[in-house]
Amino acid sequence: ARDSGPRGRYYAAMSRALFKSTSLVGGMTLLSRLLGFARDIVFAQAFGAGIVMDAFFVAFKIPNFLRRMFAEGAFSQAFVPVLAEVRRQGGEAEVRDFINRTTGGLGLVLVVLTAIGVVAAPILIYVFAPGFTAEPDKYALSVAMLRLTFPYLLFISLTALAGGILNTYGRFGAPAFTPVILNIVLIGAAIGLAPHLPDPGLALAWGVLIAGFVQLAFQVPFLLRLRLLPRPRLVGRHPAVRRIMRLMLPALFGSSVSQINLLIDTIIASFLATGSVSWLYYSDRLMEFPLGVFAIALATVILPGLSAHHAARAGAAFSATLDWALKLALVVVLPAAVGLFMLSGPLIATLFRHGEFDAHDTVMAHWSLMAYAFGLAGFTLVKILAPGFYARQDVRTPVRIGVVSVAANIAFNAAITAPLALLHFRAPHAGLALATSLAAFVNAGLLYRALRRAGAYRPGAGWGTLALRVLLANAIMAVILAAGVGPLSQWIAWPGLTRAWHLALWIAVAGIVYFGTLALSGMRPRHLRAEAVAHQA
Repeated sequence: ARDSGPRGRYYAAMSRALFKSTSLVGGMTLLSRLLGFARDIVFAQAFGAGIVMDAFFVAFKIPNFLRRMFAEGAFSQAFVPVLAEVRRQGGEAEVRDFINRTTGGLGLVLVVLTAIGVVAAPILIYVFAPGFTAEPDKYALSVAMLRLTFPYLLFISLTALAGGILNTYGRFGAPAFTPVILNIVLIGAAIGLAPHLPDPGLALAWGVLIAGFVQLAFQVPFLLRLRLLPRPRLVGRHPAVRRIMRLMLPALFGSSVSQINLLIDTIIASFLATGSVSWLYYSDRLMEFPLGVFAIALATVILPGLSAHHAARAGAAFSATLDWALKLALVVVLPAAVGLFMLSGPLIATLFRHGEFDAHDTVMAHWSLMAYAFGLAGFTLVKILAPGFYARQDVRTPVRIGVVSVAANIAFNAAITAPLALLHFRAPHAGLALATSLAAFVNAGLLYRALRRAGAYRPGAGWGTLALRVLLANAIMAVILAAGVGPLSQWIAWPGLTRAWHLALWIAVAGIVYFGTLALSGMRPRHLRAEAVAHQA
């Protein structure tokens, strides 16, 4: 039943505001992802899936991994809830002092960490890609690239701090647009800089370094407009900053389980055939498209709201926000996962089958994309459920669950990937992707159970009917795609333009069938409103 009173109107307004912010962040992320695909197409055409790209992907993955774990993971998850609390309880002077001291402490840690990373680049490559040591040229190139890419961590972490400030004040557009800059700079480096260097691959590493600086500079005008441009100060004994430090330590692990699992994949893939790291990268990029456009955008939007609800002790609104996000995820992510699985070959062939990226690379990447597509729903649920803990400043529970998830990933790798390699299966790297997908479901299931047990989340009305409608629509869409798409060999043989219009056609057909079935089954936008949970709160 729907509540037409003040409380019902409040939850309806909250749903509209959340949807508007999610659409803004998702739109900016969509632009970034499209440019990211353009970037990857340029990379594939210029460098293929050989030594240069394997080296670059590892050299970029290390600071990127630390960025997601440290800056956009542990730091953001700890910083935004505490900033929301300081903003609610104090005045502008207290907020500025808190931001200044946080910036000073974070900046000092980052400078030291960056210096260590540059000096220890040979050791880091050995740790993150030990298989590269068997190929001296690949190892040496990876070390040279890492020394250029590692300072990216400094710039992008400070950029994440700026983004946390802007998001807390409801300014979602600028932080969401920032990743676009990285893709533009990397495309320019691959096209404009690479041909002029003795070692063209190093142009990509220079591009990462330049992009980090530009992304940070882009935040400055927006912070000035809020009069919140940080002026770094020493941390001292500021209680709120010290609380961030305490929250960050366990969150370093808990917020980055998916990245740790992907890193484990990279380490194992470094021992497999040359190209395995690249095949996993290209398939992961396609899986990250819906994850970034929707799931990460949604998680970014709900964290400040959840933090504010927790600070105001508004348990019903907290639960309603999570319920709304989970329902929206069911409607959007499940068809994306089915579509990625059914169209995995056509997507890889259309986007990357150019230049040095040959038919064999296409087949190999398509296997791992199918495995990642299977786990898309799990990855999404983790992104949505984890803010439910961090907004309540509970970082220990995700850590405990994260340990189980990483252990599960290792166990799944041993049970799936090792036998595939020993049996000389042609795509053992796909086992790595499947193990990571299964571990994501383990992570999501345990997070959900913990939120329910803590009483932080209570499902609202309408879940059963919504789930039946979504499952029916997905089943019909999958049957039509399976019957009409055709074999991968046909897609590989087609010219690029033919592949492109066929892919566009089948994506359009899938969307029409899915949303048409939902509409015919009685699905309406009002079924996604957050107000439905209010009656059980």
